[in-house]
Amino acid sequence: MLGGRFGLGPALALISIGAGCAAPHGSFVFRYANSQPAQHPRSLSMAYFEEVLEERTAGRIDVENHFGGTLGRERELMDMVALGVLQGTRGGLFFDVSPKYTIFLLPFLVEDWDQAMRLVNSEFTQRLNAEGRLNGFHVPACGISQGFRAHTTSVRPIRGPEDFRGLKLRVPPQEPNVIATAVLGGNPQEIPFTEVYQAARTGVIDGQDNALSNIWETRVHEVQKYLSISNYQAGPDPFIVNLAWYESLPADLRAVFDGAARDAMAFSDRMNRESEQVYLEKLSKVLETNWIEGEDLERFRKAVEPVYEILVSKGYFTWEDVEAARRAARGE
Repeated sequence: MLGGRFGLGPALALISIGAGCAAPHGSFVFRYANSQPAQHPRSLSMAYFEEVLEERTAGRIDVENHFGGTLGRERELMDMVALGVLQGTRGGLFFDVSPKYTIFLLPFLVEDWDQAMRLVNSEFTQRLNAEGRLNGFHVPACGISQGFRAHTTSVRPIRGPEDFRGLKLRVPPQEPNVIATAVLGGNPQEIPFTEVYQAARTGVIDGQDNALSNIWETRVHEVQKYLSISNYQAGPDPFIVNLAWYESLPADLRAVFDGAARDAMAFSDRMNRESEQVYLEKLSKVLETNWIEGEDLERFRKAVEPVYEILVSKGYFTWEDVEAARRAARGE
């Protein structure tokens, strides 16, 4: 029934086999999965989490990591965490945890890494993390999803808002990205990122936006000509845990678990921040690169104001939430 409803058949069977293996007396098993490969910063930070948590709990919590999408795509993994088949995941489907996470996707909400780091480590974000409990999730920490997104195109560089007009741009299946592209006059294409290379090569899309690491590691630069940097968005990366499993832990283990999660997320953010410049240097050697600054950047900020209005009108968050997030980012 569950496999048919959620499309989890093979992955559910695999997890069920693992669940049948007896754990040492008095221990807990934390099964985790994400869709990124083992060498990706997200996966590396979870390998760090495994090492740290098992050491700090003297093996009372056994972490089983599954990387590279071996148990399914992000949609399937989120469903498994909701069901308790998996105990944890990270990825882009944080809307399931709380719609308010979309506030992080507002274009130009933060200006740079310092502001993004202050925001995800603020009391504002801690309160948001706690809202996940209403939907059956525990979020011990939230980081930054791989860094700032940038646009690549094959038709023309993006220097001002008018350059979006008529472009077929792949966007992630997240409402703020779809709305922003449409508001700027582009034609948003919601296709899986695994299909971007072929879609760009064959002209199905004119461009896309993503973290610099993804652009390089998936070789999208081979089928694009231009790279435009505006630091327009840095999404959230909440550590999503099944609440019922978390609450089954003794109080002392819950505290250790949360501490290890915060340390792993900080490790993830450091890796992403340090690697961003490395990827920028690599991409700048093979793509014509421009930075959107000054007056052009202000024109972009003005052009995307309707995105804020649309999302507030949908009830995902309030204008008071927007201002609270901005104050947190500024450290006020």
